[in-house]
Amino acid sequence: MIGKIFKAYDVRAIYPEPLNEDVAWRVGYAAGQYIMRASGQAESGDFLVSRDMRPSSESLCKALSDGIRGAGPNVIDLGRCDTSFMYFAINHLNAVGGIQTTASHNPIEYNGFKISGLKATPIGGETGLKEIEAIAAALPENAREAMAPLGGYREMDLWEEYKGHVLQFFAEPKRPLKIVIDACNAMGGDLVPKVFEGLPNVEIIPLNFEIAGTFVHEPNPLVPENMVPTQEAVRQHGADLGVCFDGDADRCVITDETGETIGCDHLTALLAEHYFIPKNPGEPILYDLRSSKVVEETVTRLGCKPVKSKVGHVNMKALLRESNSPFGGELSGHFYFRDNYFADSGAMSFALVLNVLGQTDKKMSDLIRPYSKKYPQSGEQNFRCEDKDAVLAGLKETYGAHGTVEELDGVSIDCWDKKGYWFNVRASNTEPLLRLNAEAKDDATLKTLVDELFPKLGEHAEGH
Repeated sequence: MIGKIFKAYDVRAIYPEPLNEDVAWRVGYAAGQYIMRASGQAESGDFLVSRDMRPSSESLCKALSDGIRGAGPNVIDLGRCDTSFMYFAINHLNAVGGIQTTASHNPIEYNGFKISGLKATPIGGETGLKEIEAIAAALPENAREAMAPLGGYREMDLWEEYKGHVLQFFAEPKRPLKIVIDACNAMGGDLVPKVFEGLPNVEIIPLNFEIAGTFVHEPNPLVPENMVPTQEAVRQHGADLGVCFDGDADRCVITDETGETIGCDHLTALLAEHYFIPKNPGEPILYDLRSSKVVEETVTRLGCKPVKSKVGHVNMKALLRESNSPFGGELSGHFYFRDNYFADSGAMSFALVLNVLGQTDKKMSDLIRPYSKKYPQSGEQNFRCEDKDAVLAGLKETYGAHGTVEELDGVSIDCWDKKGYWFNVRASNTEPLLRLNAEAKDDATLKTLVDELFPKLGEHAEGH
């Protein structure tokens, strides 16, 4: 049972089988024991819990909390909040760690746990999650009944403190802005009213703010059909911007005033040029290796160092901290900030977009055009493939002679100078899939490249 719920970066599964309250207790006990040991505290210390709006979250969070207390720590319950709230609270309270009960963008029948240690450092497969799994799996069957809670329990409301923290990136717009926000019947429905309501010169048009235990549509803004309500409402209301938050509101995807969705790599370049680089000249800016060439070019042109990262929040956060970079952007919609304890925040991303747009008289489409219209991209394409290693080796042999080969995450082949293209192919950690991202200097070059690559990568998994 335990082995079915632990993933590469978190704990996630369908409720109530295989994830239920008994399993949640075991995860809590194991996480409490591991993090206390890792933090150097044998028996005491504050450990935080919080939860999203899923029907199973309250009971799972309660069982999780009891398990943590069984291992010794005192538990502070933050209540219902977005995941980035937890990252703030761990640092604000100097807690030993924290766990958010959430399944992020997954369907309503899923749930899970995102686990963080000291300073909100992520606990992933290579940074403690395997150890937590081993402790949980080794517990006797009657452990929950046999072990009484040792640590204390109290509840705490930090919304005002969190609001102040998020709004450090907000500046009053110089003109009125009308913003459509789709909360996806998820944590954006709590976050937006509590943090952004009543801001000067900001009118919010809410979509799907009701939290009722169901989703009108899947809370995953990376799926194009889930952006349609935002796009239609932007055009209907003549809004300046559209925003769609995912399930736990730690990321959001933006549209311009025409309803066109903005790529997160292009938004990385925009925020770097118009906010972070002017305030942090010469400092490194991070981006994930699937991002458009325009990110690297923008950062270099402005005299800063572009730093390429492996995909995934564990990798991005570690590299941001290691390089002391003020900002990093990921194609998935996660944006990372030094001023947010090197963690990601959907709320801060939104505040920054408001900041940049509100200080100019330009439309969002005009601001993003220099980045979004420069080079054509394939978008992420998935392929079913049983022998992923053989395919990657073949790509290196076929294309390596035309450019540079990097193996930071899968295989990246850059033939930009000689052939006018680059591409990355990565293997999925959990499925027999290869993921392709490609970009070229013009449409014809991209089409030729994609037509060559598709047959080499396996069966195209459209809509996967």
